[in-house]
Amino acid sequence: MKFARKISLTSWIFIALVVGVLLGVFFPSFAQHLSPISNIFLRLIKSIVGPLLFGTIVYGIASAGELKTMGRIALKSLAYFEVATTLALVIGLVVVNLTQPGRGLRLSGETQAPALAKPVSLSQIIEHAAPSNIFDALAQNEVLQMVVFFFLFGAACAAIGPKAKPVVDFAGAVAEVMFRYTKYVMYVAPFGVAAAIGVTIGSKGIGVLFGLGKLVATTYLALGLFVALVLLPTLLIARVPLARFWHTVRQPFLIAFSTASSEAALPLALENMERFGVPKHIVGFVLPTGYSFNLTGTALYLSLASVFIAQAAGVYMPIGAQITMLLTFMLTSKGAAGVPRAALVLLAGTLSSFQLPQEGITLLLGVDALMDMGRTAANVLGNCVATAAVGRWEHVAVGEGRGEVEISE
Repeated sequence: MKFARKISLTSWIFIALVVGVLLGVFFPSFAQHLSPISNIFLRLIKSIVGPLLFGTIVYGIASAGELKTMGRIALKSLAYFEVATTLALVIGLVVVNLTQPGRGLRLSGETQAPALAKPVSLSQIIEHAAPSNIFDALAQNEVLQMVVFFFLFGAACAAIGPKAKPVVDFAGAVAEVMFRYTKYVMYVAPFGVAAAIGVTIGSKGIGVLFGLGKLVATTYLALGLFVALVLLPTLLIARVPLARFWHTVRQPFLIAFSTASSEAALPLALENMERFGVPKHIVGFVLPTGYSFNLTGTALYLSLASVFIAQAAGVYMPIGAQITMLLTFMLTSKGAAGVPRAALVLLAGTLSSFQLPQEGITLLLGVDALMDMGRTAANVLGNCVATAAVGRWEHVAVGEGRGEVEISE
């Protein structure tokens, strides 16, 4: 028992990944029945999001004092999100055009594609961000709507001053309680991770790891280049200590990778970035907002997958059309929720706009689970980088916090 306690949560999650793969390969029938375990874990995680955002955002903003400070943080964050998303889209387009993973494949026959979604316009995104009912937003886990409401609520508390102190203190207490609640939920994370991986491989077969291998390899190559060419230089420019940063983000990164859900990693990412030394008001704004405006892994995948389908269909896309599509994805990626498979729906809608065959979506379905893991992990990592960078740009000594929480604590 003592030996088990000495193993960190990160190590347990990695062990769970291996166990899940082995269960899916050697006991596929059994593995397919493990979905209730992974669903329970995800449901517990979702129960954290609303109360935790309330506590961290309201307390953080009300404690920050000047609304002018929050306005500056918002501008820096949104500017960074736009630059990072654009670079992710460009890297996806460049890599897919160089590697040509769709060449040699041929789409044939009419196959039913997933339900189509119309491309999301900027006006729709802005309109959707305004909550009509905060309780409905909490029930639906609408992160962007919660961020807007809690931001304004915290700003109102800051403006009122001493009269709002009981509310602000309550929000701070809620945040601390939810951090402890998160720690308890994380004890079941290895079981949820093993079950999620086991169900995927048990139902899809080991072929999910090898089918359409060139596309999968191209996706991970592009994601790796994005990390090396965008995220790493951002950390270096912002002078964020790399070793401590990775020590802080590795747990939420692995949870995002194994569950293919950014939402599953959000509570732990919020707690760990605060422990990393980023102030509450910065963490509480930048990280949740990034879940709607900084989905860089999803953006990269959208540009790569659409050109891949064009290649597989033998459709020539001139550079002008690709740039137009890139601009479209700059908007549609902002409408992607941090949950599994959202990218496929957005991709289907964009393919329709550019007269590309919808059958291409079905070509991706077999290996999308594997690629979804990578792009989701990139989303979480990118948002943690943005949070640390904005903290440094606000002249905060980021990286001098207490570090991440391990299961042995």
